[in-house]
Amino acid sequence: MTSELVTSSHLKRKAVIYIRQSTPNQVLTNQESLRLQYALRDRALALGWQDGDIAVIDRDLGRSGASTDARAGFRDLVGQVTLGEIGLILSIEVTRLSRNCTDWYPLLDLCGYTGCLIADRDGIYDPGTPNGRLLLGLKGTISEMELYTIRSRLQAGLLNKAKRGELAMSLPVGLTRDPIGRVILTADSEAQARLRLVFSAFLERRSVGKVVRLFCAEGLTLPRRADCTGILWKAPTEAAVLQVLKNPAYAGAFVYGRHRVSRRLTASGRPAIEAVPRAEWKIMIKDIYPAYITWETFEKIEAILTDNHARYSEKPNRGIPRDGSALLHGIAWCGKCGRKMFVVYHQRTQYFCSNLKRMPGMPRCQTVLTDPVDAAVTEAFFAAVAPAELEAWEQAQSAARQAEDALRRAATQQVERLRYQVTLAERQYNGVDPDNRLVAGELERRWEVALRALREAEQALAVRAAPLAADDQKIVALRRNFALVARRLPDLWQDARLKNAQKKALLRCLIDKVVLDRMSPELTVARIIWQGGEDTTLHIDTSAVALRGLSDPEAMARRVAELARADTDLTDQEIAAILTSEGFRSPSQQDHVIPSTVKVFRQNQRILRRTERNPYTRAKSGWITVAKIAQHLKVSPSCIYKYIYSGSISVLFDPVRKLYLFPDTPETISLFERFRAKELPSLDFTDNSRK
Repeated sequence: MTSELVTSSHLKRKAVIYIRQSTPNQVLTNQESLRLQYALRDRALALGWQDGDIAVIDRDLGRSGASTDARAGFRDLVGQVTLGEIGLILSIEVTRLSRNCTDWYPLLDLCGYTGCLIADRDGIYDPGTPNGRLLLGLKGTISEMELYTIRSRLQAGLLNKAKRGELAMSLPVGLTRDPIGRVILTADSEAQARLRLVFSAFLERRSVGKVVRLFCAEGLTLPRRADCTGILWKAPTEAAVLQVLKNPAYAGAFVYGRHRVSRRLTASGRPAIEAVPRAEWKIMIKDIYPAYITWETFEKIEAILTDNHARYSEKPNRGIPRDGSALLHGIAWCGKCGRKMFVVYHQRTQYFCSNLKRMPGMPRCQTVLTDPVDAAVTEAFFAAVAPAELEAWEQAQSAARQAEDALRRAATQQVERLRYQVTLAERQYNGVDPDNRLVAGELERRWEVALRALREAEQALAVRAAPLAADDQKIVALRRNFALVARRLPDLWQDARLKNAQKKALLRCLIDKVVLDRMSPELTVARIIWQGGEDTTLHIDTSAVALRGLSDPEAMARRVAELARADTDLTDQEIAAILTSEGFRSPSQQDHVIPSTVKVFRQNQRILRRTERNPYTRAKSGWITVAKIAQHLKVSPSCIYKYIYSGSISVLFDPVRKLYLFPDTPETISLFERFRAKELPSLDFTDNSRK
């Protein structure tokens, strides 16, 4: 069988047979198609090629023709065509070469330029001629459309099955399928209890990190899916806890379309998979699976996670309450620019905003001290909840007890599982042939590891089971205190057991945000937006943190100068009392002037006062200082201090004069000279009296 398109120039080059099947399953099951493709060698021989000039490229078996990704065989083929080494490309169908016109037409251009023919079971084509390119182009376009048709047909069937909730999606750990395909809870009661503990611990602590720290502190592990049916217990991580909290299957819902392929590529060059917002999920059917939590609880967890994810520049979320002293962290908003304020923990904690400074020619928004604002907002919070008693505290204690019981049950179940593993390891060790030392040694090691893990778990359980008498007494005493003071919230607020993070969480129960606007250096207006939409406006006296922050520092400076020059015998204490009576005050003080403020104003204006001498002068009769010794030895004082700090010279420190003192005798200088000459290894003056 010959063809008029095959010429001697083609026969001088190689004939390449390209073999491909789309999936590994096709490679294993469609053996007849594979035989037909390898049989193309006979056709090449019939066209005139010698057996040694025929090559087979089958490196792309199990690879899709939708793109050239991971198709090393196709790239090798294109390279050989470019070099002019191939005279004929044979394939059972041109669709085996490519199902993507983006890859197909460049190959046709290369073949037409180098004079390479393309053949399939229907015939031989010359891409360099109009008719050949037309036929090959139509076949490539049809193969690409065929791929889309097959994909859309499969996708339509998949979506139709998903709409009924019958699509067999991958199930998370804790859910499994019975022999007839129904989804049921896993038979492992420990895994069920551990997953429920994850949800209850998160609802109590409202932080993924705190849940992980709780599990690590208690030595508890998390169940993870090892294969289709097994469970693997691993140390908890934030990613693992998030997978549990964000999976709607635990709320009994069947969901299709939670993730999609992104245009962004990963480091390996593959498209990234990104999560889809719940509003964009394609299919969601509730109450399909047995649930660990209700759908309302799932939505609550989702809202907490969203609220915890706070980014100042991107998202206006409040973030998780933390242990910082600023109680309005995350809910304080700037009244000048309308953005959330930062917290600056430096010397004195402040709410800080500088968004306007990003605009040319604009100053920063404002800085407000946290203490007066927090105190005023807390008082307003107390006034809002004043009619309610603290029965909620009793409920919180009950919830804490329930959480403790859940942790104890989890630890008990873990001990039971480890005991089973120890028993299983013992049975395996006893059942092995003693002469098989390699297997027996490994089984003995596994038995010892299981025993060690069991002992650690039993010790942890014993510590947890021990009664915490001291804590119980504290709780009883605290409950008695609440009863004596009518169990009012302000008293609980001052209790050391209530942490700052808990105070912030209590404030957020009623307060949505607080808008701060510093109207003057000494006045800040705080507008509290309550959860129900109501608002309360507070006028807060904000203390200045520097002299320039006072309402009229120039007037205060002039008054200090007048008083100091009018009577030189007036002390700073007396001048401060006069200024206080006239209505002045110092920075950070509510109603009076302190002497140090008077001293600063006075010294700034070069008005000096004679100060009383210290009754303890720097010099002391009969003693000599480090500076005097350094002068005698003609060395730097730092050299002597170096030996004192290193311990080579032992001497007592005078706490009154704040000096190191040595006996003022010729012997002291002589000892130092010998020490300098390295005749003495050290000096000791601690036995000398300091009377």
